[in-house]
Amino acid sequence: MSLKTKGFRLDRDKLLIVDDQPDIRKLLRLTLGNHYDLFEAEDAASAWEILRREQPRGVILDVMMPGEMDGYQLCVKIRSDPELGKTYVALVSARGQESDKQRGREVGADDYFVKPYGPLELLQIIKRRLA
Repeated sequence: MSLKTKGFRLDRDKLLIVDDQPDIRKLLRLTLGNHYDLFEAEDAASAWEILRREQPRGVILDVMMPGEMDGYQLCVKIRSDPELGKTYVALVSARGQESDKQRGREVGADDYFVKPYGPLELLQIIKRRLA
């Protein structure tokens, strides 16, 4: 039997979804919500606040977002933080060139998904990575 607190189960990992498109956040929420406790942000600045406060095990991070920081820059910030450096980071982007994927590797992303990607595939990969 799981304990619940304010809608969150204490035995589940936390994930943060960072995307400026509400429809994509909704799709990921529907796909991942039965497996993880989810937090959402629409820009990197909000995401950083949630990351520091909640310290999720993983983050699904859109590359192109409004604001001063894009997904690549936030990934670098996560990797350089002693408390967050081991957080699983999946970058997602409409940019699918090899140079884009290479940059994802350079900033320390664990995975790089090109939109449109299969949310069920993403779920399976996250499950494996966090196991």
